Amino acid sequence: MDSLLPLAKRVGEKLKARKETVGVSESSAGGLVSALLLSVPGASAYYMGGAVVYTRPAGDAFLAVPREKRAGVRSSSEPWALLAAEHVRGRLKTTWGLAETGASGPTGNSYGDPAGHTCVAVVGPNGSIARTLRTGSDDRVANMRAFAAEALKLLDPRRRAAAALWRRPVRADRSARCGDCPPRRSESCPRSAWR
Repeated sequence: MDSLLPLAKRVGEKLKARKETVGVSESSAGGLVSALLLSVPGASAYYMGGAVVYTRPAGDAFLAVPREKRAGVRSSSEPWALLAAEHVRGRLKTTWGLAETGASGPTGNSYGDPAGHTCVAVVGPNGSIARTLRTGSDDRVANMRAFAAEALKLLDPRRRAAAALWRRPVRADRSARCGDCPPRRSESCPRSAWR
């Protein structure tokens, strides 16, 4: 976790300076995203809350996504990460909603995703973005760290500016793909600032 503290500090300080807030929904990161955000002194100024949504019952209890909204949307996918980020943002009335969902390992999940697969998303005042990460590793703890880092990177103002994310509206279908993206986000998107 120590290696992620500088990123968490940068994100936390920017959130405080801008008087912005964040709510977190995470699953396979197991609370590391929240722990990192809370490691910054003064975190109560920006961290409004979070939940480890590891199961469907946890999602029902903490996110309360209506059945009709989640129809056809599976966990460990970009659309689910966007939906979770949208709902945690709405429920906590925050500037940003951040979500992570995946399979930390040592085996994959019931959807066929391998260990080391996660999808992260952030929803903010002017748009949203989702990203899939596949580490190729079955090391559970290393994957949890990588997933937390990937989620925090979406909140990093330097990366947001590079992606020009906040100039695009949230799409009604909650898809973050630009239309030119390959079928798998692990491949390079021609318009992606995340290559």
